[in-house]
Amino acid sequence: MPYSTSLQWLSLVGIIWLQVINGTNTNFPAYSSQLKQLLSISQVELNNLAFASDAGKLFGWFSGLAAIYLPLWLVLIVGSFLGLIGYGVQYLFITNHISYLSYWHVFFLTFLAGNSICWINTVCYVVAIRNFLSDRQVAVGLTTSYQGLSAKIYTNVADVVSSHNNKAKTFLFLNSIVPVAVCLTLAPIVREIEVKNSKHSSVVFALMFVITIATGIYAVISSLQIFTNKISSLGVLIGILVSLLLPLLLPVCVKIKEIVESLHKKRERLRIYHFTMEENINKERIESYVKEGDDEVEDGCVMEEIGVKLMLKRMNFWLYFFVYFFGATIGLVFLNNLGQIAESRGCSGTSYLVSLSSSFGFFGRLIPSLLDYFYRGKHTISRPASMVAVMAPTACAFFLLLNKTDIALYISTAVIGVSTGAISSTAISTTTELFGTKNFSVNHNVVVANIPIGSFLFGYSAALIYRKQGNGHGKCMGMECFSDTFIIWGSFSCLGTLLALILYFRTRKFYSQNQ
Repeated sequence: MPYSTSLQWLSLVGIIWLQVINGTNTNFPAYSSQLKQLLSISQVELNNLAFASDAGKLFGWFSGLAAIYLPLWLVLIVGSFLGLIGYGVQYLFITNHISYLSYWHVFFLTFLAGNSICWINTVCYVVAIRNFLSDRQVAVGLTTSYQGLSAKIYTNVADVVSSHNNKAKTFLFLNSIVPVAVCLTLAPIVREIEVKNSKHSSVVFALMFVITIATGIYAVISSLQIFTNKISSLGVLIGILVSLLLPLLLPVCVKIKEIVESLHKKRERLRIYHFTMEENINKERIESYVKEGDDEVEDGCVMEEIGVKLMLKRMNFWLYFFVYFFGATIGLVFLNNLGQIAESRGCSGTSYLVSLSSSFGFFGRLIPSLLDYFYRGKHTISRPASMVAVMAPTACAFFLLLNKTDIALYISTAVIGVSTGAISSTAISTTTELFGTKNFSVNHNVVVANIPIGSFLFGYSAALIYRKQGNGHGKCMGMECFSDTFIIWGSFSCLGTLLALILYFRTRKFYSQNQ
């Protein structure tokens, strides 16, 4: 017997809330400078901690395997408790509840916390794909976009509950406690629902997009310093929390509609005596829905259905891998270093920059799902072409950072936030379309393994240049601290754009066949 459609939409809302709290690594720039002082470490050692967080994704495929063999609620709980240990022990250390932790202990705990994100993400992806078979790209893209708000929300909460001097302690506390509390609450809701075809899905998705866009607009406006000078931090936080509760109205409305329809059917049945005939008709309808759902899964929007071993032998995989490597990964490294970049340029608005990058990252993640929604049933959007479109501005943004004005920093941060979010969101659909849905949970975790590799290479080289420009001292001030780094990152972004163009020409025939 299929479950209520309202539970299907409730699971989508649950995924949205999970994504909102799951970007615990994205708020690192907001407290990295303070953490550097508390731990008395160098810029290179601080960069290694940022790498450790990303390195957790190297073992993200464990969560993919776990999702195959374990109940999804258990995978969710395991992920949240890994984060509790990773961030919680660090919090206890810097608040002097633990007397000693070496640097490498902190490194391992950060690694563990980074890995926890993969477990929660995997559950979100799997449930979204299974519960919305015919609209899986839209569902995954829509829910993933909310992870772009993580840094903003955590920053808003930290602004409300702590002083500037205690930001590092507050962020570590929030990163450890909030995901556990939310995952324990949502574990019964975020699960596979046996609904093969939802009748008014396009209408509900349209309303969900309206709410999501309104939330994004509020997030961007409330990140601007002009707005925050007029509204208190608490007012901004209340506004964003209310906007996150609005999607809950949709499953409630669907449930009310189901109750009304059920009452109407009961009244009709009192006038009908051919119960057997009606039962047979209902069975036929259910069977047709099942077949229709199966047909949608087996559509022509998959180039090939392969596992990891075959995927690693494909040229398309390596092109795709390095497009992500020179695109979203460099963007993430930039965002990880945003605190030090702002500090070196004499810009005091680090919190505003983090909120700005988070808000624009939200829209970047949302754009691909909006395109999927408007073009669904018409033709398949070429993912490599989309990547070309967002990677070219990224290269320009890095070169713009050579301008020493604050406005150049704000514009570049917004552009890089959008492009990084867009590529991260597009990549989920790209993995399913190029390599299939059956092994997605493992395949995609292999793809995103490029993030820790890039985090180390790009981040470590940036830290070495920073140290060199600072004459070996712990702090470097001035444009020269990161100017060479921006040129290197911008050049690699240009290379990534070229590789995306090559991938586009290699896959053009596949996407044109699905027009």
